[in-house]
Amino acid sequence: MLGGQPIIILKDNVDRNRGLEAQRSNIAAAKAIASAVRTTLGPRGMDKMLVSGTGDVTVTNDGATILSEISVQHPGAKMVIEVAEAQDNEVGDGTTTAVVLVGSMMEKAEQLIEKKIHPTVIAQGYRLGMKKAMEILDDLTIEIDPFDREKLIMIADTAMTGKSIESVKGSLNGIVVDAVMAIAEKEDGKVTADEDNVMIKKQKGETMDDAELVRGLVIDKSRVSEDMPRKVKNAKVALIASPMEIKKTQTKAKIRISSSQQMEAFSAQERETLKKFSDAVIAAGANVLFCQKGIADPVQFFLAKNGVFAVEDVPEKDMKYAAKALCAQIVNKVEDLTPDALGKAETVEQLEDLDIIKVSGCDNPKAVTILLRGSTEYLLDELERAVVDGTSVVMDSMEDGKLVVGGASVETEILMRVRDYAAAVGGREQLAIEAYASAFEVIPVTLAENSGFHPIDKLVDLKNAHQKGEKYAGLDVYTGKIVDMLKNGVIEPQRSKRQSIQSATEAASLLLRVDDMMITRSAGAPPMPGA
Repeated sequence: MLGGQPIIILKDNVDRNRGLEAQRSNIAAAKAIASAVRTTLGPRGMDKMLVSGTGDVTVTNDGATILSEISVQHPGAKMVIEVAEAQDNEVGDGTTTAVVLVGSMMEKAEQLIEKKIHPTVIAQGYRLGMKKAMEILDDLTIEIDPFDREKLIMIADTAMTGKSIESVKGSLNGIVVDAVMAIAEKEDGKVTADEDNVMIKKQKGETMDDAELVRGLVIDKSRVSEDMPRKVKNAKVALIASPMEIKKTQTKAKIRISSSQQMEAFSAQERETLKKFSDAVIAAGANVLFCQKGIADPVQFFLAKNGVFAVEDVPEKDMKYAAKALCAQIVNKVEDLTPDALGKAETVEQLEDLDIIKVSGCDNPKAVTILLRGSTEYLLDELERAVVDGTSVVMDSMEDGKLVVGGASVETEILMRVRDYAAAVGGREQLAIEAYASAFEVIPVTLAENSGFHPIDKLVDLKNAHQKGEKYAGLDVYTGKIVDMLKNGVIEPQRSKRQSIQSATEAASLLLRVDDMMITRSAGAPPMPGA
């Protein structure tokens, strides 16, 4: 107000929340997102059914998938979803844990704000609590041999447990671990595994039990001619990037033919040129050809006559993948093809009644394929999500060589030891650190709730076990007993737990420090809730 007249600075389409109102708005948004996925946490979590605007139905309990499918308007809720996306991109698992932790931290902060504790003090206490939690996590970390197949299978098993495809996880675990071990490389004592080198292909119509690891690749194509063999053993594969046909000239040109002899000579010259393409492939010793461009009919004829299995119009992505899997070279011109550029595989075949070509039995492949089979699209999608989670956690474990135990064991140890640490800090930060420690109770409580057990009873039992020094004690969600999770083989990558704690704490601290929200609405859009 100036001289009794209001001064209007913001436009009419700007909604503004200030102070406590803005903080409560962000807290409510974070809690809402957390509650949306909370019931999916753990091996006995429930599923969510998501229906898109086009009518596509997705049924899953994968936190990353659920949060990517739902549409949110609130900026605070979008930030929480970004936490899940970052977790999924960096680790591939633990998205639900991260989001549930954010919701719990915001709920505990709300109680402190009502006690007139400043959000900056809360955020500072949270950061101190996170630093201590990281130290505790390092203390709980177990180092393993990156190529310990037994331990890696346990890690994959933990990531896949609770999915609707759990009935086949026994066979999938080994497939996932073998796939990652096949493409993992060790250099200077450090293991690296590129997720792009494990391709996942889906085939509808078969049962889930028929999933297999292909030490090579699978291409959604068929051979160019029925006269070519359907299956080639001891395959020598040529990869050609250029078209195997007569190209059109860059400039307009006319050929005047005035006699039948000239026409015959022209056709003979064209046939001879095309025959040279097939002769170059055969001379190099190849019996399988993948061409990124088209293959002319005469070339197809000559190749089929010599028993060469040929595929045209192979996508560039598949060509590059084939080069990795076959340890072959992609040749730009067919004339440059040499025996050294060829890749080798035990078998190249076109599957019966399907436009799918399987290249298997490659020597020392740098890329492999997991071929999934299922009776419905829904099962295939869920199967793929489980395999992606499994491969991600196995890669993390091999690269870091570090794991922690599951079953809410880590969270229980953190909440107890961080609470003890808070007493040594003093001041108002002590209250914030204690609240931070209490936020971790949400994980064991949620696991118990989702498994049908009384959450308070199980939380008390867990605390008692950890008080006695049983740092690997966790909740067995099937029996309700407190057991040694390490002996039970419930383990997961340390990277997953570290990332979920860090990202949840940072997101909560960031949201708490917001005391003013100015949201510009597009024309015709309704005001933001709470504005």
